[in-house]
Amino acid sequence: MLDTFQNIFKIPELKKRVLFALGMLAVYRIGCHIPTPGIDGQALAHFFKQAQGTLLGMFDMFSGGALEKLTVFALGIMPYISSSIIFQLLTVVVPAIDKLSKEGEAGRKKIVQYTRYGTIVLSVVQAMGISIGLESMRGPAGELVVPSPGWGFRLMTIITLTAGTAFIMWLGEQMSEKGIGNGISLIIFAGIVCRIPSAIGTSIRLLSVGQLSLFVLLFVLLVMFAVIAVIVFVERAQRRMPIHYAKRVVGLKTYGAQTSHLPLKINMSGVIPPIFASSIIMFPATIANFINVPWVQRAAKSLSPGNWAYEIFYVAFIVFFCYFYTAVTFNPIDVAENIKKHGGYIPGIRPGKETSEYLDKVLTKLTFVGAIYISAVCVLPSLLIGKFNLPFYFGGTALLIAVGVGMDTVAQIESHLITRSYEGFMKGVRIRGRR
Repeated sequence: MLDTFQNIFKIPELKKRVLFALGMLAVYRIGCHIPTPGIDGQALAHFFKQAQGTLLGMFDMFSGGALEKLTVFALGIMPYISSSIIFQLLTVVVPAIDKLSKEGEAGRKKIVQYTRYGTIVLSVVQAMGISIGLESMRGPAGELVVPSPGWGFRLMTIITLTAGTAFIMWLGEQMSEKGIGNGISLIIFAGIVCRIPSAIGTSIRLLSVGQLSLFVLLFVLLVMFAVIAVIVFVERAQRRMPIHYAKRVVGLKTYGAQTSHLPLKINMSGVIPPIFASSIIMFPATIANFINVPWVQRAAKSLSPGNWAYEIFYVAFIVFFCYFYTAVTFNPIDVAENIKKHGGYIPGIRPGKETSEYLDKVLTKLTFVGAIYISAVCVLPSLLIGKFNLPFYFGGTALLIAVGVGMDTVAQIESHLITRSYEGFMKGVRIRGRR
């Protein structure tokens, strides 16, 4: 393993990409500690101690702890993800946007530009709700979280938080272009992983004072390792569709019959469904947490992790986005046409329409299994861990994102190493990414 890491720095391009990604993540983590002006940090910290295990605690996990301290990156990358969801849904229902998506690179850049504008609009709305909510919050001794409330504070907060989200969005795009892996996913990954040392320290402290039993801690660790093992197994699993190619003549060359396969993953949508589902549930519930109205507070509490209303909505959104994202990224009609064009066929299935219908049927079954798997991984550990009242939120969603993004990043590094005849991380094993 040590030799493998040394090989990374023997390839100039790979070394540059890895160091660039690490540098951008360092900038992101520094920004997570720069506070927004006009906030009483101690009073705000007391409020968030009471929010552990709630939806605010989950939102704080995605922002890497920035929301708890209300730093310039408090909104995190979730407005960008919400905007991406909106425009992916509009691609299906709005013909003009669907036409743009089919115009190649130029159309894709236009949609990305619209997504950025949507991110700014959502950031302004969320920042406005947070600034108004903060003005009504009080600390343990009744002191105001915002010592000088008013439109001056609100405008400053809106500008600061919106600029922070725009900067994170730019960091993610730069990392995707010049670094390793998907920049947005890596930012979420960093926000999750950075909470591990704090969670370990808190668990050890509670264990030492007797507030957390050793049996409960070992059980939680066992659940986490079991979930990680299941994630790794399923994310690497494939349904290999056999493809036969008949003998064909191209110019003066004759190519003999060949047999290949079309790999169909059980979870083709990766970590996108839980991220999208979390974003949709978090947006209204986060705003509601800062509005001091009794019925709004009750509604927000019912949409907290561990409650049945939250889990039902969460699973429903996960299943929807599993099918939606798979339909966006894999078109059975196009795949069937490409197979037919190259003289291939699936044994027992006629080329063309019957092949596309067969692929669609198989994909529907695989997506159903993948949706059940993602829902179970994201919901069951959270329900189990919530019963023990742990002082941190680190459920199946965080594990799925962390392991999935880690596998994708390792797979990209592997591809750089193998193409240049260097030894990879796994001797004799090819690590496959989720896409």
